[in-house]
Parts: sequence; structure tokens; C-alpha cells
Amino acid sequence: MPCACQCVTPCKGLSEMRIHFDQLKESGLSLEFEEQPEFFPVLKEMIESGECVFLAPIKTRLQAVRIAELVEVEGSVETTVRLTCSRCLKRFKTPLHSQFALTYTKAPPAVPQAADGQEIELSAADMGMVHFKGEVINLQDSLQEQLVLAFPLRPLCRETCKGLCPRCGADLNTSPCNCAPPPFNSRFAALKDLKLGRT
Repeated sequence: MPCACQCVTPCKGLSEMRIHFDQLKESGLSLEFEEQPEFFPVLKEMIESGECVFLAPIKTRLQAVRIAELVEVEGSVETTVRLTCSRCLKRFKTPLHSQFALTYTKAPPAVPQAADGQEIELSAADMGMVHFKGEVINLQDSLQEQLVLAFPLRPLCRETCKGLCPRCGADLNTSPCNCAPPPFNSRFAALKDLKLGRT
């Protein structure tokens, strides 16, 4: 399968992101490598859409241990990106870091029985596992998923960012604008002039 960078020969990076099942010993396996974000299809789409700019390679550190037909993988991924603040729209630099623990399974998951005797279909994902076929675990999808989850839902250049004035668009972090404050709007405003009679 061609890699994300569309190179002709197999990439060294792709080989580093693979774990051979039969090569895992009881003592486990430790890996540490760097990869360009363009090797990950989802991250490449984010770059091309202008959603972010990666300022550093993707650094990965992990340890893998084989337990019978399962492979436990623990590690971390990190990089640095430039995002757009959701309040003031300025570009800012921020680190991304994610720690993960994944369980890969070679065998299909067991099918449990419901109370009425019917079989319940569960996928490996339903059981919190990642299913793989053959003798090689490809970490590419799992690593890019961890990075995507590390992105902030609402990017902020800082927690105290005041954002832009909704009327004139001035950056309120720099200086206050001359716009009048928005009128107070409350669902109870209509009650302020209400006079209650005495009984």
C-alpha cells in the first residue's frame, strides 16, 4: 500500500510504525521514532485544509509486550502545532501531547450469550481492543487518532483571551474599544416595572 507521502520505495517511517507479532519477546519491545505529520492521512488533511500547521515532527515513544494472543502497547506521542485562537483569531503555538495504552488482539473476540440465549455481536472496538490481521501491527491509525484527540476542542491563545468586539471587531486584548456595552437583556426585565397590589 502506498504511503501518505506517495513515495516509490517503502518509507523507513512506515516500517518503524509496525510491530511484528512473532518478534515480541517476553521482555517486550521499546521503540522511539520521529515521523512527519504528512505520513498520517488525517493529519495531512488537516494541514491541507489550513486547520493547523505542524511545527515539529511527530515524536513517538512506546513499549509493547505480548501476552498470549494480546499485545499491550503503552506510550506517548507529542509535537508542536500552530492553531487559530477561537476568540481573537490570532495564530499561536502550542504543544500537543498524548499518553495512551492500547490492547491489540489477533484473535476475534469471544461471542457472549444474552439472557435469552441469543448471541451478542461485539467487535474488538466494543471491548476496548484494536483488532489486527496477519503477523504485523500497523500503529499508523492508532497514533494519528491519539494526536487528533490531543487537539483542543476550542483553541485559545490563553485562558484570559478577551477576544474581539462583536461590533467593531477590535482586539480587546490590545485595548478596549469605544463601543457602548450591549444592552442588558433578561427574561425578567419585563417584571421590573410590575407593581403588585396588596391584598
